[in-house]
Amino acid sequence: MIELDKVGYSYGGGELLSDVSVRLAPGSFHFLTGPSGAGKTTLLKLCYGALQPTSGQVMAFEQDMRSLDRDRTALMRRRIGVVHQDCRFLDHLPVSENVALPLMVSGRDPRSEAENLGELMAWVGLSSRADALPPELSGGERQRAALARAVIMSPDLVLADEPTGNVDWEMSQRLLQLLVELNRMGKTVLIATHDLSLIRAAKAQVQARVLRISDRRLQLAGADL
Repeated sequence: MIELDKVGYSYGGGELLSDVSVRLAPGSFHFLTGPSGAGKTTLLKLCYGALQPTSGQVMAFEQDMRSLDRDRTALMRRRIGVVHQDCRFLDHLPVSENVALPLMVSGRDPRSEAENLGELMAWVGLSSRADALPPELSGGERQRAALARAVIMSPDLVLADEPTGNVDWEMSQRLLQLLVELNRMGKTVLIATHDLSLIRAAKAQVQARVLRISDRRLQLAGADL
């Protein structure tokens, strides 16, 4: 599905990632850990083509990302749902329309997807907040809306960047359960997090592989997490 082969990434301040190789197989569940600034967000961006590697190769759905033109890149990204750390929304649109934005961008009529949209809003527990504006939402509600928006196109791969970073323990467990359910539906999931308790809770429910960025390289974390 997604494969990084000896990938490196450098920026103005120097090398951030070096010789990173990993494969995200269909239906797998992964965590990505490491200290702040280690490169977790950068690695996620490499996985969906928001950044291009300085060295090495990134393959997405058996295609070299560097060979994709704009149209094929757009088609590839529709197969990937991303939950960003900052959860940005269009504040003048109600939550339900923000969640439906990927449908409109892809040229589909959200009205024809009303039933699916309603089911998705119920799935993330936001049915009663469908008409609320984003500034009216709590941190947990914003995270759930971001997850709904990321999966409305039924992507094959879900990338979540610190999805529980701004919520309490109870809400983090609810968000984790939604991601676990997605994985049980056959979706590949990669969660970047520094919350080891979240990883432990997930490993009690799914077979999760834990990856750690350390000293610019990616390693398989030990079983003692």
